[in-house]
Amino acid sequence: FLLSLKLENQMKGRLQKQICQVVLDHFEKQYTTELGDTWTSVRDVLTCPLYWQYAVLLNKFSQSAELENTLRVKGYHPAFQGPLPYLPASLKCYIRRTPGKFPAQKHQAGKLKEYYLLNAASVLPVLALEVKDGEDVLDLCAAPGGKSVAILQCAYPGRFHCNEYDDLRSRWLKQTTESFIPDPLINVITVSELDGRQIGNLKPELYDKVLVDAPCSNDRSWLFSSDIQQATHRLIQRKELSSLQFQLLRSAIKAVRPGGSLVYSTCTLSQAENSNVINLVLNSCSNVVPVDISEMAKAVSQEFAFLSGLQQHELLVLPEKGRAWGPMYVAKLKKV
Repeated sequence: FLLSLKLENQMKGRLQKQICQVVLDHFEKQYTTELGDTWTSVRDVLTCPLYWQYAVLLNKFSQSAELENTLRVKGYHPAFQGPLPYLPASLKCYIRRTPGKFPAQKHQAGKLKEYYLLNAASVLPVLALEVKDGEDVLDLCAAPGGKSVAILQCAYPGRFHCNEYDDLRSRWLKQTTESFIPDPLINVITVSELDGRQIGNLKPELYDKVLVDAPCSNDRSWLFSSDIQQATHRLIQRKELSSLQFQLLRSAIKAVRPGGSLVYSTCTLSQAENSNVINLVLNSCSNVVPVDISEMAKAVSQEFAFLSGLQQHELLVLPEKGRAWGPMYVAKLKKV
């Protein structure tokens, strides 16, 4: 026990050294103001990868009963169960309370992977979107593709448009879809590299459901920026992100049909990129209304910790020890 404690402290020391102080100082100032005392416990998890957990999203197109047994033996259990408003039986995502990562599978041409490793909170925007068979779906900022894969575990869209503006990330997205989706279904998927801000004008009222998993200040990875210049540049650019997010959401509203819905998500704690963007959209777009997602949050509150005091159409997952999921902000709107 003492040896493992010693190793853990050594490891912790090594990991502490890698934290980018410029970013941490910036977060410290902003999140102490926005989250109060909660920030201390969130910061402890974000700055210590030893606490991090990974979920295993099974691929229904490459099913293996053996894999489920292995996961159960290793202490994994289904992340989502019980009275969720939307939970397709085909969506299987396993988690366990203890930190650690299940071994990743390598990309092999022509061979489907059996599972996708991700932050379990990443599945919440997909559950909020409630995709049904035959619906036309747009994933506006789709790379690296985890949420696209999760959507396809839930339902068979009529058309599925996965868009990624960044060239390198778009290639990553294509590789992900090839690794998880079988040939016949690949035909319903369109992968494009359009500017997400233009899609609403190019494809007006074409989709039943739109997911906007927006580019954001990724709190987890930014804290470990190895290049101080890059980190400083990111923090300067951070001020402009909310404007981009607002434009992407406006575009998504144009792209969705009346009666259709859209989900906005980020992996940051930043109020400027979360609630403020949604409030700006609700105040400036008369053709969208908020959709209550509090029942979904209530149903998964055993596995996820949420920030209290938000509106019913939004939630923010806060990482904590033993439930180190998030940050993940999710908000749902409907076009009228």
